[in-house]
Formats: sequence, C-alpha cells, structure tokens
Amino acid sequence: MLRRTLLAAAALVATATLALTGCTGDSQTPTGTGTPDPDASVAIRLVLEPSNLDIRQTSGAALDQILMDNVYQGLVSRTPEQKIVPALASEYQVSPDGLTYTFTLREGVTFADGQPLTADDVVWSLTQHKTQKGWTDADTLARVKDVTADGQTITITMNEPDSQLLWNLTGRAGVILKKGDTVDYKTATNGTGPFLLAGWKQGDSITFERNDKYWGTPAKVKEIVFDYIPDTQAALNAAQAGEVDVVTGFDANLKQQIEQNGDFRLVLGKSTDKGTLAMNSHNRWLKDKRVRQAIRQAIDHKAVITALGAGQTLYGPIPELDPGYEDLSSLVPYDPAKAKQLLKDAGAENITLTLTIYNGYGTTIPQILVSDLHAVGITLKVNSVEFPTWLNDVYVNKDYDLSFVLHTEARDFENWANPDYYFTYDNPKVQQLYQDSLSATSEDEAADLLRQAARIVSEDMAADWVYNGASVVAVGTNITGMPSVNVNERLNLAEIAKSTE
Repeated sequence: MLRRTLLAAAALVATATLALTGCTGDSQTPTGTGTPDPDASVAIRLVLEPSNLDIRQTSGAALDQILMDNVYQGLVSRTPEQKIVPALASEYQVSPDGLTYTFTLREGVTFADGQPLTADDVVWSLTQHKTQKGWTDADTLARVKDVTADGQTITITMNEPDSQLLWNLTGRAGVILKKGDTVDYKTATNGTGPFLLAGWKQGDSITFERNDKYWGTPAKVKEIVFDYIPDTQAALNAAQAGEVDVVTGFDANLKQQIEQNGDFRLVLGKSTDKGTLAMNSHNRWLKDKRVRQAIRQAIDHKAVITALGAGQTLYGPIPELDPGYEDLSSLVPYDPAKAKQLLKDAGAENITLTLTIYNGYGTTIPQILVSDLHAVGITLKVNSVEFPTWLNDVYVNKDYDLSFVLHTEARDFENWANPDYYFTYDNPKVQQLYQDSLSATSEDEAADLLRQAARIVSEDMAADWVYNGASVVAVGTNITGMPSVNVNERLNLAEIAKSTE
C-alpha cells in the first residue's frame, strides 16, 4: 500500500497551487457558440511535470493525470464522478460470491504502434501487475488468484472477495500493455487510448495528438499541449496572452482578472481533495486524545471555507464523492472554550507545536491555523519546506508534530488502516473493518463498513480534515467538454473540443 500512498503524496505538488483564497464560480464548463474545429490544438496549463513517463513504476499523480484514459486504458475505467464504466471490456459480470470476474474483451482494438490487442496481452498485463513488486499498485491485486482467457473472455478468479477490485482495475493496476513490447516506457508510450504521445519538451510541455486508429469515438481535437507553468501569475499571463486555453490548479483569487475580457470562465467542481492536518501520535502532547480534540475544536472550519471561497467542510477521512461518506460535524463542533478546557485537563496549556508544510501551499492555511490555535493557548510554529524535504522528514521518517497535506487520491481510506503510514494511526478495529469492507460482496455492505471505520478514526481524533477542496479551473469560452470534477487526479480529454469564432 505504501507505493500507492506515495503516489498520493507526490500528487500534492500537482495541486499545491489550488486556490487557498476566496472565489466564486459554478461547476459547469462553458458552452461554446462556434463550430467545433476537428483540427484544433488545445493548450492546457498544468502544474507538475512528470519525471518520466513510465506508467508501470514511476509514482506521481502527474502521470495518472495525463496518461490514464488518454493514452493508457484498462478493462474498465472511471468517470470523474467515480462511476466505474467499461473500457477495453465491452461488458463485465461479477459472481454473487465475489470470487469470479468475467470480462468480454472488445474486438478490433489496436495499440498506438498498430499491434492488435489480444486476450493474451490482458492476461500477461494483469499478471505482471500482480507479480512485479516494483510496479505501482501491485499490492492492490493481492487477492487475485489467477487471470485466464478463453477467446475474448477474460476471467479473474479471486482467493477471497475484494470489493475494491474493479476500482483498482480502473487505475494503474489495470493498465493493459502489449506483451513483449520493447518501448522505452520512460520516454515513450504505447497504449490503446484516443491520443498518442507526439512529443515531450522536458521542462516545458508534453504534446498529444489524436489517435486516428482508436477503437472508440475519435478525439474531437487534433492536438493537446500540456504546458507546465508552476507559477499562477505566469499562468494568468499566458491565458491573457492567448497562449493557453485552459488553466487547471488556478488561484480563484484571480477570478476577475481571468474573466474580465470574456475569454475565460472560472469553473468549480467537486473533488476528493482532503486538506488533512496530520497529528503525530508519537509527540509527547499529541499522543493525548484530549490535545488532538482540542486542536480540532479550535479550528473554525466554516471560516476556512469562507476564506477559500470554494469547497466544503469535512470532519472525517472520507469525502462526499467516496463510498462510506458520513457527515461527522457533530463530533467536533467549533468550540474554543471546550478546546481550552481540554488542554487544561491534559496539562497542556501554553504548549508549542511545529507545523511542517510544503511551501507550495502558500500562507493562507498556515495563517488560519496559527491564529485559531493561538486563541486557545497553543503556539504554532510554521516550518515551510521544499517538497523533497517534506517527503523525507514527514512521509518517510515521520519526524513532525503537525503537517498539513492536500491528499487528492480517491478511495484512499486504506491509509488509515495502515499503521506504518506517516499518519502514525494504529487502531486494530479500524484495520479489521477495512479488511471486512474489502471482503464485502455488495457495494452497500462495503460502504457501511467503511462508514463505521471512518467514524472511529474521527472519534479517535486521529487528525483534522480542514476542508474538502474544490477543483478550480479557468476554461476558455470556446472550449467544451473540459472535465471539472477531480481534475487533479486524472483528465479524460476525449470529449474536449475547441470552437472557431
């Protein structure tokens, strides 16, 4: 599970410039009034450039964001709203006991280099994903017994049920590659998706072009250019100069500037982004539940949302888009007086703690935390660090008091069931409930078990969830089909179109 969670940790940089200050907008992408141009090129600003393109072994959401769905596919995929849908499989069935998954492989699918997709490729790919421990998410197929093929029918047999299997197959664990392929995956690609890799100017941009041999509906534009512009002001300048058509990870404080000439519209969408205040239970003060509860009740979560201008409050580890969500606001209402009493009871009055935070997040959240905790007698020192330092000190060595992180990955509750994760949370009952949720044979049963586990995590005051973020995207008014939900995780661009004036 650590490989999967490292991917999530690396995703933090990609979303570091997500708005931390006020904004307004809505969740609908603009409706173009011109005629879609099938030969158009669409330029999209992204924040974090991948270090290489190896979808098998290189962690980081920067890869999933652009390569999944667009270049690489699995038997199934997911919509931005987290619904599982067929992809390379035209249909699938799950046995009532949850031990057999049967997929019908589509006919006539080819890889980008023209080689046909075969059932043997599917069996080989899934077996590799399961057995190659260096491959990202290999552990998510731990309950798979074997993968076999009979004609175009693919059968996955389980050692025991796994309610997350289909979901895992929508991600890296389910990517289908060509058996025996000699492509250098670090610099090139060979997938079955609607786009091909056309070029990579490292330090600048990655370009996709339409795959004219794609098995499904062709992409609506000829070319996609991902421009990597870490600085938000520079991204705004590029938009105003007509150099980019879409700006993801935008600072909503700049809504007026981006919309003033009528060429862009700010779009807000839901996400699974969780602004998490991790609390190290090995700390002399934070090992006391009363201190952790005091911190949570000292934070005015509604005021945070007001300051952000987007998103919603979150009082537990599961966001609204994920199975198992429950409104847990009643567990920790904002109550500074109660927080002061809890600190007094714990003998923790006038204590000092350090917040270790990636410096790309800006100052808004640290300032709010410093102010709210000061009001109850906690002095909070802010240690703003580069991301590699955060990874080494916090993620790897667990050397921190408090740490704020924007965790973007969907369905990542497994982190709370992993005592080795940097959260330092260890509750055997939660771990058992999580395993029981995997063994559930119905979605409702699995979600209910996750709901129970998430409530315990929140009741234990294992962390604070400062907010559930929104996706903030500036979209050109001549652009349609741009995703607006969970854009920090992955961008399926098959439907994006650009209209002529």
